[in-house]
Amino acid sequence: MSALDGRVALVTGGSRGIGAAVVRAFSDAGARVAALSRGGGDPGVEGALPIACDLRDRAAVIAATDRVAQELGGIDIVVPNAGVASYGSFLSLSAEDVDEMIDVNVKGTLHTLQAALPHLMRSDAADVVILASEAGRRGLPGETVYCASKFAQVGLGRALDHELREQGVRCTNVCPGGVATGFAVGRGRDPRSEAGMMSAGEVAEIVLFAVTRPRGMRLLEIAARPMTESSWG
Repeated sequence: MSALDGRVALVTGGSRGIGAAVVRAFSDAGARVAALSRGGGDPGVEGALPIACDLRDRAAVIAATDRVAQELGGIDIVVPNAGVASYGSFLSLSAEDVDEMIDVNVKGTLHTLQAALPHLMRSDAADVVILASEAGRRGLPGETVYCASKFAQVGLGRALDHELREQGVRCTNVCPGGVATGFAVGRGRDPRSEAGMMSAGEVAEIVLFAVTRPRGMRLLEIAARPMTESSWG
């Protein structure tokens, strides 16, 4: 048997980047996987279920989550991964930049988990893995609002661990440093900054590791950084 045989996973931002890599890693491990994304793009993984869903719309998230549970037979793993980033000095960020990062990164994560948790609590092997960031563990110049959104995700994961542990739901925050995806550049950053970063596949391996630990233990937080980045800024 493969590590995730019989389990159903929902991954947001699942059509590209880290999300698509997680979809592939989970599928290869035997899971049935739904990939939610704003455009409903195909992650390129055979058997994955692509679903168009704007995470800023709570009703749409609930409908998409219920569809996953109905079509795939429940939900055992949720990976809130979708995110957006705009880089630059705090005062240079527009109202639109701020709203989008808070709405997608923070509210999108909240909507996803509130919709999915009733399904997860019916599972006997439930996992939440929040794709946060090193930017959720320390402040970084040029990433003020992005850091704020990621600190919110990290705080949410830590609080949910307290709430859900006794009900058998494990909550893990994964906090990578630089990952070589189009997202890493975002708005306002030089594309050359991708040099030396980790790959999306490497981060997906961390997520897979978290959800395949023996059920008697849980990983609260995993921080990973490429060798090209210092430990502390």
